[in-house]
Amino acid sequence: MDTNPSRHTKRVATSSPEWVAEADDIRRGMRLAAELNKLGIDDAPRIRELFGELTGQPVDETFTLLPPFYTAGGRRIRVGHKVFINQCCTIYDLGGVQIGDLVMIGPNVSLITTGHAMAPAQRRKTIESRPIVIGRNVWIAAGATILGGVTVGDNAVVGAGAVVTHDVPPNTFVAGAPARVVRQLDADDDREADCGTCAPGAR
Repeated sequence: MDTNPSRHTKRVATSSPEWVAEADDIRRGMRLAAELNKLGIDDAPRIRELFGELTGQPVDETFTLLPPFYTAGGRRIRVGHKVFINQCCTIYDLGGVQIGDLVMIGPNVSLITTGHAMAPAQRRKTIESRPIVIGRNVWIAAGATILGGVTVGDNAVVGAGAVVTHDVPPNTFVAGAPARVVRQLDADDDREADCGTCAPGAR
């Protein structure tokens, strides 16, 4: 996994042929997500099949996703081994989203790589995006939001409701809005952070 994505901001003009193609791909992704969201917890093989179609990359049988799931595009999402995604998660992946092995993503988490210009005159003229990288064995708790340009280091925990705007160091617990490091983690740290809920397949 690439743990050092490019930090440059990609800008696509909304009047350009490139954006027309992106918009078509977003419609495709949303249609596939709507099909996926008709399925239930007992439809795991079909969920994996549709998610593989959405991303253009097959996922193995260790991948678990509990619908509903929301995305824009989907082709730039990459997931590792034994990834768990809980209900009502949103991944906007124009900038690219890499999710490492053993990652657990709680309900209502948002990974958002895209945004708009701050300048009022430019806001509707371009779509801006930066990549998100989630390292190995990361836990993202319920309701957290991770924004474009962020790398979450291996073994980190993102607390419930956090808004992550900067990189998260490995082996740390971050929380708050904007998120900050609350403490370091080690292999013997048995204190808990509230995930909101756990579900079958998360372990």
